[in-house]
Amino acid sequence: MARRQDSASTRTGNAATRVVVSSFGVLLGISSINHGVLEMMQGNLATPGSFVKALGPGNSWTLWVHGGEPAFTLVHNFLFTGMLATAMGILLIVWSAVFIERRGGSTVFLLISIGSFLTGGGQAQVLLFTLNWAVATRIRARLRFWRWIMPACLRRILARVWLLALAVAAILFLAALEIATFGYFPGLPHNTAALTRILWRMAAAIIAAVLLTIVAGFANDLEVREMGSRLPRQAARQSVVHRG
Repeated sequence: MARRQDSASTRTGNAATRVVVSSFGVLLGISSINHGVLEMMQGNLATPGSFVKALGPGNSWTLWVHGGEPAFTLVHNFLFTGMLATAMGILLIVWSAVFIERRGGSTVFLLISIGSFLTGGGQAQVLLFTLNWAVATRIRARLRFWRWIMPACLRRILARVWLLALAVAAILFLAALEIATFGYFPGLPHNTAALTRILWRMAAAIIAAVLLTIVAGFANDLEVREMGSRLPRQAARQSVVHRG
């Protein structure tokens, strides 16, 4: 009976893992669109090469007057690479939100993410989209490895905080994107050298929050599966008691 329940859970997917993957995919899409719009704002100009700054120099609305947001592109024109990065970002959002759990969904997600990277969608996102792709392959998995390495007590604790961890990771990601674009944030110094150091610290915090969210999502799915397997056993015991 427990094996049958486990198979049913595998068919329906790991709900928390799916939400985690979709959320991070949407954030990556927003980042790609951000880079694309900034690149299009530089106009129909040739890029200085494959390594570019999505945010061009000389903008009065940002503290980054010398430009920023490094990106890589195979399309050596700011307008066209920006259009492609924006399109890839929209595709990432739609695919992550709607289609990620389909057969081959993780592979398509990876291909779109690579397409975003190659068309100016940003360099810093490579680690995150690689992690997210790996987690996306676990949406319908039984998570046996994680069941094996996580003690039950730790699993129960992590299962309670996965949504909180996801919220923290998302807020940190969006805050870092805002600082990298505008340079203005309540309580932070209006100094690009100081902001650069802050962004590096935020990057480390984002990675930590993302990893915690992923593991906590796995823990929640394992707990849901464990509870689902207990119910039939309890029902069977009660049935035996009533018969007696």
